[in-house]
Amino acid sequence: MYTLKPSYLHAQSFHMILPILIVAPSEKRGRGVFAGENISAKTIIEISPVLVLSEKDRIQVEKTRLFDYIFEWGKTRKKACIALGYLSLYNHAYDANCDYEMDFDAELMTITTVRAIKKGEELFINYNAIANDATPIWFQAK
Repeated sequence: MYTLKPSYLHAQSFHMILPILIVAPSEKRGRGVFAGENISAKTIIEISPVLVLSEKDRIQVEKTRLFDYIFEWGKTRKKACIALGYLSLYNHAYDANCDYEMDFDAELMTITTVRAIKKGEELFINYNAIANDATPIWFQAK
């Protein structure tokens, strides 16, 4: 039996996906993440690790299908990351009901609801990194 060392139990090692989240087909968007029950505003619904890509690796990945699933990473935003967990499945909305935060040191991303969410509602993030930022993104979006 394997037991975690106490040093792994501190906050920076904490990863989770709220068990009430559901990945399901999203109308005109492929797959999406949905609430399996009502969720209060300001609830952390996911904390997941990321795989950080160097600037060189980012250039290569941007030539692949993964281009639409990576996030800019680092203070200069020249690196990228592949987010694990459900993070790469949250669809974009300019009036997103969730926000995300990047922890560059711990290589984690956290998703938090910005308002109360109803059971069955799709969870959206704004790909501009601010929940209500209307700056156009790289594809035609609502």
